Amino acid sequence: MSRRTEIYLLVGLALVLGSVLYYSRSGGDSGSPGVLAENSKFMPLDVREPRLHTELLDRLRKLQYAGTHRNIFVAAPPPSAQAPVQQQQAPEPFVGPRLPPPPPPLQVPAEFFGYETRPASGRRTGFFTSGDDVLVVAEGDTFLGRFRLVHIGNDSADVEEIATGRHATVPMTQPPPEQAGVQ
Repeated sequence: MSRRTEIYLLVGLALVLGSVLYYSRSGGDSGSPGVLAENSKFMPLDVREPRLHTELLDRLRKLQYAGTHRNIFVAAPPPSAQAPVQQQQAPEPFVGPRLPPPPPPLQVPAEFFGYETRPASGRRTGFFTSGDDVLVVAEGDTFLGRFRLVHIGNDSADVEEIATGRHATVPMTQPPPEQAGVQ
């Protein structure tokens, strides 16, 4: 930079500094935010009795909510107001034969603990334990004399009871830690 440009730059900065100081001391223009001028249209609030109205606070404290009391942490809709009226009526007596209760869920007396897949055919073979016995069962084969292994998934096996046709899903279980290291 030449000496002449440095002088022009210094003079320009001095002018900017001078104008900032002038406007900050004189108040600047009356439209700047945060500065109240004498000719602004400011009107103070008309407060006749500046006191705390405790009677209004007491009335609010005694107010009881009469709407539905809904738990905001439950996504289900609130119970309807008509439900208690329907429950107060006497139930109609049952006419006709009673249906037998549904059969209990199918219990398979074996634990599914693993499977293997044959690469050539893609068929899976499941490994079950029944007491101290280890059962090796392919898909479609029967075991324990009354169950058929229908399908082996990644974490469960679908088993069918041959006599009734009922199905059960046997989840895969991990062997106990004391037996995991024994080979």
